[in-house]
This record gives sequence, structure tokens and C-alpha cells, in this order.
Amino acid sequence: MSANPKLKDTLTDQLFQAILRLKNEEECYQFFEDICTIGELRSLAQRLEVARMLQQGFTYDDIVERTGASTATISRVKRCLHYGADGYKLILSRITKTEESEKANLKTEH
Repeated sequence: MSANPKLKDTLTDQLFQAILRLKNEEECYQFFEDICTIGELRSLAQRLEVARMLQQGFTYDDIVERTGASTATISRVKRCLHYGADGYKLILSRITKTEESEKANLKTEH
């Protein structure tokens, strides 16, 4: 899928190239602390967790209780999961694969 032409511009390209150059979690914390407010960063993290929980079949009530997200946010994330650019699906799939790989590695170490 190609980039949404409404989003794609030189400044957004520069931002995404900067993010792709981050090497680890600590660098992510440093960069995002400078570029986002705490509220913005928490909102982004909350949306990702909402997407994860929706994908795993949690109810809206469970998601509200666990994340504090509004039902409007949950609905917006759900719409993106079903009709969006598949960004949530892409990253959640990669997170799941990484977690499964780490669990398998722990089992072989013991």
C-alpha cells in the first residue's frame, strides 16, 4: 500500500526518516520526549493498546476499564483496523512474532 497523499510531504518524510534512524528503546524515549507532549505520547501508546485488545477480541467495556480510552477512541481505532491503511495490523503482527520468538528463546535457554 502506498502512502496516503494527504499525509505525504517533505516534512512528514523527514519525521519518518528520523524515526527509522532510532536504534533502540532508549533513543525512542529521548526523541519522543522531545518531539511530543506527555499527553500526545500517552495517547499514541493508548491507541496501540486499544488496537491490540480489539484484535484479541476484548469488549469495549474491558478496553475502557484497562486503558481509560473513550468509546470514541476505541471506535476510531476499530475503524482503522477494519478500513485503514493496515498500519496497526502490520505492527501488531510484528510485535506478536517478536514476543513468540523471545518466548521460544527463553524455553531453549532453560
